[in-house]
Amino acid sequence: MKIAFATSGNNVSAPLESRFGRASKFLIYDLENQSFEIIDNQQNLAAAQGAGIQAAETVVRSGAKALVSGHCGPKAFRVLAAAGVKIYASDAATIADAVAKYKAGELKESSGADVQGHW
Repeated sequence: MKIAFATSGNNVSAPLESRFGRASKFLIYDLENQSFEIIDNQQNLAAAQGAGIQAAETVVRSGAKALVSGHCGPKAFRVLAAAGVKIYASDAATIADAVAKYKAGELKESSGADVQGHW
């Protein structure tokens, strides 16, 4: 299974971003073979609107079945949930920490957006 992590870095030691739609990158981690790929999200950093929706579509296209981020807004949440992607909010310092928490079952699945749009 693949999990998407919002980040600004290029490896699992990178920080977990608190903002999903405006994260500069997504690290897509494959739990089965413990490998990852980086997907650029630069086009959404300065978007006037629609950053969350576009970022959510990017995550869905990656094949990820889960997203771990600091926060997720309502429009992105709807797109991800409609595609069957589970959303987890985490305050983990790094992606490696978030992966460990996910594997240990310490992350709680979100039932809705936890911030307003344009956060």
